[in-house]
Amino acid sequence: MIIVLKPSATEREIGHIVAKIKEAGLKSHISKGEERTIIGVVGDERALQSQPLLAFPGVEGVLPILAPYKLVSREFKKENTVLDVQGIQIGGKRLVMMAGPCSVEKQDLLSSIAQEVKEAGAVILRGGAFKPRTSPYAFQGLGEEGLEYLTEAKKKTGLLIITEIMDPRDMPMMMKHADIIQIGARNMQNFRLLAEVGSYNKPVMLKRGLSATIKEFLLSAEYIMAAGNSQVILCERGIRTFETATRNTLDLSAVPVIRELSHLPIIIDPSHAVGKTHLVAPMAKAAVAAGADGLIIEVHSNPEEAYCDGEQAMLPKDFKTLMAQLRRIAAAVDREL
Repeated sequence: MIIVLKPSATEREIGHIVAKIKEAGLKSHISKGEERTIIGVVGDERALQSQPLLAFPGVEGVLPILAPYKLVSREFKKENTVLDVQGIQIGGKRLVMMAGPCSVEKQDLLSSIAQEVKEAGAVILRGGAFKPRTSPYAFQGLGEEGLEYLTEAKKKTGLLIITEIMDPRDMPMMMKHADIIQIGARNMQNFRLLAEVGSYNKPVMLKRGLSATIKEFLLSAEYIMAAGNSQVILCERGIRTFETATRNTLDLSAVPVIRELSHLPIIIDPSHAVGKTHLVAPMAKAAVAAGADGLIIEVHSNPEEAYCDGEQAMLPKDFKTLMAQLRRIAAAVDREL
């Protein structure tokens, strides 16, 4: 449920309500909007049925949440969430560009790609130090060495780092190196991992699972927020359908649907969605037009020798051209890039 507070509610009154919620064995999440402060109640709401919540000082109204997800819902928070990640606004008017190789390979190569994507307009460097691969014989990533390469690239370029976590035991390592932690599609319903990253104060980008419905996607985001971390970014990266012409099927309708259901920002990954370099640019343009808050694109200076996913990586020069085109599309939909 949602407890709507009066504009005049004091901190003491808010603390009293939160204490009562805790006594009932439930969790409370406070959200302060432009006009109202609300308290989201997480857990079995029947535990509060005996409490005359409307009689509590500072309470204006009590509303049930109909969706199974609470904290990520538009009912819980009417305004769009805008995350401030070290000065970069994610979810605001300016679109956020994340770019880089699928996997971290060599330090000099990574630094070179980082410099080129930065010059093109990217503000966040992507690169996998740990790679979830379908085959156990495929390249699995450099691990902590790869994280150190990312940190060196950040020092040289100033780009923030987004990289994927696969094991809850790696969180201390991630806290040291990553600015945004990515949870990949294969781990979208790894609930132990979701709860673990939710217990840390670090932005998280959650990718939609290969066959996940939007409801399942948002419930996975709920796991992170219910554990205490409200810094969640959603990422649509294509879903598995019967179509074989592309790697996956990019569900651009997810953007307006999620806009209606949730206040969280949403990023599009056209690279993993289509799996073919020549299709990345058209879908990136469509994503901006559809209302996405940003893009995450694979860029490699020599795709032929990439350790993984070279067939979907853009050359730096092509990424630069795409950025110029995206700026015009962004302006047409009242966004900036």
